[in-house]
Parts: sequence; structure tokens; C-alpha cells
Amino acid sequence: MPRFTVHVRDEWLTVPCKDATCSIKWLGFEALKRYIKNKPDNGGIQHIKDVHFGVKRCQGLGLLDNDDTIEDVLEDNDFVELAIEGDTMSQDFIPSQPGTSHLYLYIDNHRYISLDGNSLTSTDLVNLGKGLYKIKLTLEAEQKVVQSRELLDTIVKENKVVYGITTGFGKFARTVIPVSKLKELQENLLRSHSSGLGSPLSPERTRMLLALRINVLAKGLSGISLETLHRMIQAFNASCLSYVPEKGTVGASGDLAPLSHLALGLMGEGQMWSPKSGWADSKYVLEAHGLKPISLKPKEGLALINGTQMITSLGAEAVERAEAIAQQADIIAALTLEVLKGTTKAFDSDIHELRPHPGQKEVALRFRSLLDSDHHPSEIAESHRFCDRVQDAYTMRCCPQVHGIVNDTIEFVKKIINTEINSATDNPMVFAERGETISGGNFHGEYPAKALDYLAIGVHELASISERRIERLCNPSLSELPAFLVNEGGLNSGFMIAHCTAAALVSENKVLCHPSSIDSLSTSAATEDHVSMGGWAARKALRVVEHVEQVLAIELLAACQGIEFLRPLRTTTPLEKVYDLVRATVKPWIKDRFMAPDIEAVHRLLVDQKVWNIAGPYIEKYCMEYIPESRPSSPTAFILNVHNNTAQPPSVCLSLSLSFPLKGGSLD
Repeated sequence: MPRFTVHVRDEWLTVPCKDATCSIKWLGFEALKRYIKNKPDNGGIQHIKDVHFGVKRCQGLGLLDNDDTIEDVLEDNDFVELAIEGDTMSQDFIPSQPGTSHLYLYIDNHRYISLDGNSLTSTDLVNLGKGLYKIKLTLEAEQKVVQSRELLDTIVKENKVVYGITTGFGKFARTVIPVSKLKELQENLLRSHSSGLGSPLSPERTRMLLALRINVLAKGLSGISLETLHRMIQAFNASCLSYVPEKGTVGASGDLAPLSHLALGLMGEGQMWSPKSGWADSKYVLEAHGLKPISLKPKEGLALINGTQMITSLGAEAVERAEAIAQQADIIAALTLEVLKGTTKAFDSDIHELRPHPGQKEVALRFRSLLDSDHHPSEIAESHRFCDRVQDAYTMRCCPQVHGIVNDTIEFVKKIINTEINSATDNPMVFAERGETISGGNFHGEYPAKALDYLAIGVHELASISERRIERLCNPSLSELPAFLVNEGGLNSGFMIAHCTAAALVSENKVLCHPSSIDSLSTSAATEDHVSMGGWAARKALRVVEHVEQVLAIELLAACQGIEFLRPLRTTTPLEKVYDLVRATVKPWIKDRFMAPDIEAVHRLLVDQKVWNIAGPYIEKYCMEYIPESRPSSPTAFILNVHNNTAQPPSVCLSLSLSFPLKGGSLD
């Protein structure tokens, strides 16, 4: 028999339906009957037949016609919202689409990544957030989890006094808890610590958070039971995601507030979201997916919340997006250099060998691969070949030096984030082989906090220098192009305010780049007397990266518009391909029009790495032809990344982070 979960004011009601040919109106009245039955005053409803209401699907908030039949518009276990005419939206009802993330579209996939707690990467984690994979445990991980749980069960059985297992927490570490109350102790921990505020994490970021916590627990050092861990995995694979507010962690003793909210939903309390239900009470979402809430055993509440997974999961997204935009920034800057009729002499390899920072050499190589006249003839470059200009402004000439340190910063931060992803950050640690638990401080978030502050400072410079290039493109005294890149200036304003937007974002970034990890406030009655503030470090690093993407989107639009005034001359082949990509999305600027959608569309191209996907193969080909040591010794001399189903050439080209799909690759 099909059944439906209906939200009426402050209550969620399960309504069975014997006849699916009944109307939506019938479903609404059945829900109202059940709602009134539970209220002493009938919920203020005097005559149910006089009530007028509308019915919406929770997912997508699509309004349903009351005359439609249930079988035509709903599926078994669907969630719907009943809005009574004259009511305001109930205060506890959360719209079905959490957050404002527009980056990724959830995909229900049947491919798996096996977690063992030791080999997950930031790239894997972002892909798990996108819904590209489900997860399972390796056999070795399951064995380690069982062994550590057996040790904890022995500790409880022998009435030993161990922090967090048979005692209270923080200031209450010396308070011994009776065995009969150990389950209540863990449940109370999650409830009291679920005290975060702010907007909920997006589904993608909540998936990343849950996947990372599962990965840490898979190490078998936290004392979680295999039953509880399997239920967490089932919830992840069904994309049943708890309501996790973004604010509330100080980053030591781990991300307690957000991880408590994450665990609370899995316990069947609080709110939860799934693609099928939208937002609803956790117990209903789990039930609709055939899942059971977790039932906490001794120490399991602590095992679920002690760690740096909030900082690290957001940091993983930040560093992956930073890496992607840093690659594409070189391409955009090369296009701007062409439009401004700059010289390529500053990218000569001999110059950069004299200051051999890896990032600087890498950026110079990319510029040569895109602009080398012997490799890619350019009519624009040829048109000013014999001009009297000796050198360009720093914003073009010094791209290898400025963009280069950003690349090196990203590489440094990525190493720290990937180490943190596979680190045990619980307390106490359960060492099954030694037969003991040991308290330590691996939960402290200083490592990822400092790294992400550094990332924000580093990647911001891409926007800072890009905004100056936008100024050069828009300023006719510097570009030899029409003012603000538009004809009939005065009647049309062109890119005037788009440049202002870029300047505003750069200015905002200057404030966001102030390091949060230099702050510390003592908490928990001075038990936790030094904290990392890593949660804010991660959140603001993401904001900085997004602003960088948006500024570079404006530069890319401006550079492509500049090309229009140089026609019929053409630039190099790879840069023409980039121009074509942009023009397939955004048409040339003939006269003023609504500009924000154009910026957003090109921002999306950068987030999806489409600019890199277009130009990257040309960079790889240049590597293969002009740098002998980058050539593979045989057709099979490629490094296969099994998680991402991509092949990568070794040596120099590997440092460029190129990835091109292989045919026929597979995962579990």
C-alpha cells in the first residue's frame, strides 16, 4: 500500500493510501483529519470541509493540482507540504533546497569508492560530494573496526574508567558515569553539542562531511561499531543528509557542533534532506528510504564528533577549486596579453631557470605553450611584431612570478589537506593491538586552519592582478581599444561597472584574507584553552576562491570582447578555441544589456573547468614536442588515477595537473 508523508503546520503525518486513483484533494483532507485528531482544540479548525489549501511537493516545491490523481503526480513515500489558506509558513519548516550552492548537480550513481581511512584524496572527496560515487569499506577496514570495538566492549565490561567512554566530557572528565547510563551519556552529548547556527551546508558539502567522517572511522581507531558505521554508509549512499549549520565550530576539540548536527540526524532527530524528500524530520526521511536510525553504544557519540572533518572537507573543496582556477587564470591572462598586444619575451625559459621556483617555471611554460609563434601562429601578434614597445606592465610581464607562487601555495596546502583527510583525529584513540586507549590532541585543527588561511592569501592574488588587467582592457589610454570595450560610448557603458564589480570583490577579499587562525579563545571552562578557529578559515577560503573565479570570469568576458575590436585578425589556435567556448555561451557585446547573467554563465564555465579542458590538450602537446623529458617512453607510460578514471603523463606534464579521460576504464 503506498503511503505519503505530509507536512501540516508544525507536524509531519504519514498518510496511507489504499487507492492511488484518489485525488490530491483527498490526500490533503486525510492529512488534515490526522492533524486535527492530534490537537486538543482541533488546531483551530472548526469545519474541515471549509478549509482551503494547496499541496506542494517538498522536493522542488512544485504546486500540485487538487484534482489530479495521486498515481499521476506522486510516487510511493513522497513528501508533500500542505499549505492552509490564511496561514503563514510554519516557522520550523525549512525550504526543500538547502543553502545556495549552485556548483554541482547531485547524480545518483552506482559506482563505488572503497574507503580504508588511508587513501582518500581531496579530488575523491569533492567527487563524492557531487554524487559521482557511493562508498563501501574495504575488508581490512571492517576488520580493524571490529577489533577496536571489541576492546571498548571489554573496557565497559570490566568497569574501567576511561575518558569519554565511562566518564563525562571536557570539564566533566573526572565524573564517572554508571554503566546503565552510558547510552544516555552519548545521546546527551550529541543533543547538547548540536548548537550550531547559520545557514545549513549545501547537500554537496554535507555529503563531503559525512564521507570524510566515515573515512576517518574506517581507520579502526575510534571504537565505532561496524553496525553503526554501516548505517552511516547506507545514509550516505541514499543521500540522506542531516541539517548541519555552517557556524559554531572553533576547530578544537574538533568540529564538535557541526559534527554533532551531522550525527543527530543519523540518530533520527532534527532535520534531514534527501533528493527524494527535500527537508523533513530525520526519522521520516530515514524511514522513507528504508533505513534505521543509529543506536549509540558507549563512546560512539564521541567517536562521531571528535575531529577536524568540517574544516578539512570544506578545505578540500577550496583547494580543488583553487587549483582549477589557477590553471585557467594562466589561459585567461594569455588571452588578455594577446588583446593588449603584449610581448612573449618575458616567458623565455632561460629567464625562469635563473629563478627556478616550480610554480614560476610552470606558469611560464603554460604561457609559451599558448603563445609560442612557432607552435601557434597569431595574426594579432604578427600585427605588432615590429612595434617599439620594449616591455609590458607588470600585470602581464610578471604573471609567472605572481601566478607561480599561487601554484606553489596550492600544492603546499593540498599536501596538508590530503594528509588531514586520512588522519585519525579522534580522542581518545583506541589501539586494539596494544589493548589500550590513549588520550591525545589530534583533534586540534591548527594544521588545516593555518593552511587554509595561507590558501586564501595566496589565491587572492590571482584576483588582485586580474582586476588590474581588466582595468587595462577597459581603459582606452592603455588598451588602444574603445573605452569600456563598447561602441557608442556614452550611450552605452559597456564593461564600466563590471570592472567595478571586480574591484569590489578584490576589496572584499582583502578583508577575508585576514587570518582567522591567529585568534584563539579559551572554551569549556579552560579545558580547551587554545583553539584553531579553523571553521571560519575554511569558510572564508571558499569565499575568497569563489570571488577569484568571478573576477577571472569578468576578465575572460572582457578579453573576448576585446578580440571583437581586433577582427578579422585571429589569435593562436588554443586561444581561439577558448574564445569559441565563451561565444557559445555569451554573445558579443554590441550594445548595453543585462550583464550579470553573462558573468554568471562564464563563472560556471570556469567552475566546470571547461576553459582548461579546451586549452589543456594544447599545453600537453607542447610539452610532448618541446620538452623531451616529458615524453612517455612507451604508449603505456601513463599514470592511471583509478578513482578519477583519468590518465596523466609523467614528469613535467604531470606537474601541470592535466587529466584526459581514458576509454574503457572502470571502478568497482
